[in-house]
Amino acid sequence: MSTTTPMATGTIRFTATAMSTDLLTLAQWLSPAFPVGAFSYSHGLEAAFHAGWISDADSLEAWLADLLTHGAGRSDATLLAAAYRGKMPLGEIDEIARAFTPSAERLLETAAQGQAFAEVVGAVWGAELDGLTYPVALGAAAREGLPLGLTLTLYLQAFTSNLIAAAQRLGPIGQTEGQRILHRLSPLIEATAEAATPGDPDSLASAAFLADIASMRHETQYSRIFRS
Repeated sequence: MSTTTPMATGTIRFTATAMSTDLLTLAQWLSPAFPVGAFSYSHGLEAAFHAGWISDADSLEAWLADLLTHGAGRSDATLLAAAYRGKMPLGEIDEIARAFTPSAERLLETAAQGQAFAEVVGAVWGAELDGLTYPVALGAAAREGLPLGLTLTLYLQAFTSNLIAAAQRLGPIGQTEGQRILHRLSPLIEATAEAATPGDPDSLASAAFLADIASMRHETQYSRIFRS
């Protein structure tokens, strides 16, 4: 059963239908096929493999777990929730998001994906999100009728899945092995999403220092296949 009552605010208009509609919209936005160029960024993984800090499935899983609990996974989810909840003007949240990027390439990663997301969502759904970093743009788009918890969970799953796909191109990580890692990290993804739900900017923190150093090293790495 469904109704056709639209959201009263914002430029994106969803109808109040069953959860399947929300899921389909988010699956579309966070699909590898959605043209934000996520496949071209490794979030510093390329430098980490190059340095030998990641060498197999176990070290990759530990690295991703740290990103989710202490790094960009945690902070980006909080920024997304802050934008969704309107904790402060979007421009101010976006400034914080930019300040949290530890290197020029990580800034490129979030800004370029945010702009690409804004262009497509603007063309298809009519939203005006230009100039926002990726998690802030997604949070602002989702608040026009999509559930925050589901948005956070699927965003973090897409974040983790994209890095696993990057790792499969960089090291001896097979496809089945990659799916095992994603499956094992699912409870942590859910826990990180739940912790980020309040969207409190005062709770922002990051302590994934080796990942930050890897992103800096990547900027001067001699041979690269990723943009970050």
